[in-house]
Amino acid sequence: MEFWKFAVLFLCAFLGGLAIFMVKSDKSQLLKLILSFSGSYLFAITVMHLIPDAYSGTDAHEIGIFILIGFLLQVFLEQFSEGIEHGHIHHHSHTHSYPYGIMISLCLHAFLEGMPLAKDQHNELIFGIALHHIPAAFALASILMQNHLTKSRVIINISLFAIMAPLGYYVSLGLSNGSIGGIETYFNKIMGIVIGIFLHISTTILFESSADHKINKRKMVAVLIGIAVALIGFYAGGHEH
Repeated sequence: MEFWKFAVLFLCAFLGGLAIFMVKSDKSQLLKLILSFSGSYLFAITVMHLIPDAYSGTDAHEIGIFILIGFLLQVFLEQFSEGIEHGHIHHHSHTHSYPYGIMISLCLHAFLEGMPLAKDQHNELIFGIALHHIPAAFALASILMQNHLTKSRVIINISLFAIMAPLGYYVSLGLSNGSIGGIETYFNKIMGIVIGIFLHISTTILFESSADHKINKRKMVAVLIGIAVALIGFYAGGHEH
């Protein structure tokens, strides 16, 4: 992985988490607009880039099963993460416990997202992962602070979350080149799982991040910009897969 790609994946999540120390309200309108932009961008690259790529192999007839697995896996993970993947922040008052379920499920989620990058390092996929990790990291930091963790422990946990997507890439790269296995034939299936995760997250962002499921003008603009950026990347890349 080129250094700039590693930096984008890590820094977007890390700085997104650190923003909790600068933003006084977790209901910041800017965060909601970023969430809408990232959701629409994630959905657009999934349907334009990732799904066609996943179905391009010899095992195309099985990919739909793995997309369903990914979708259901995300449903399962959210039982523990409480929807932090798509920026939902829940208040836990009068608690000093460490949120193990949230942390483990969120790190597993990020790790799985990084795995397909070893085969096809699409810039669109890298930016898609990085963008939606910004509100996820912010929400995670908010939960950690609500559980009365010290500032240094919050930063350590945000760093752990931020490194998981790059770590998923390196583990997957090791599997693909045979250094720790040799299961390149499973990459399209892994991509299918990530597609299912992305479809769940992006549609949840688009349909549940507004009051009464109504999209106001500012959110609509953010959504259209997200789709436009994905389209620009699609045509600038010459439809290559």
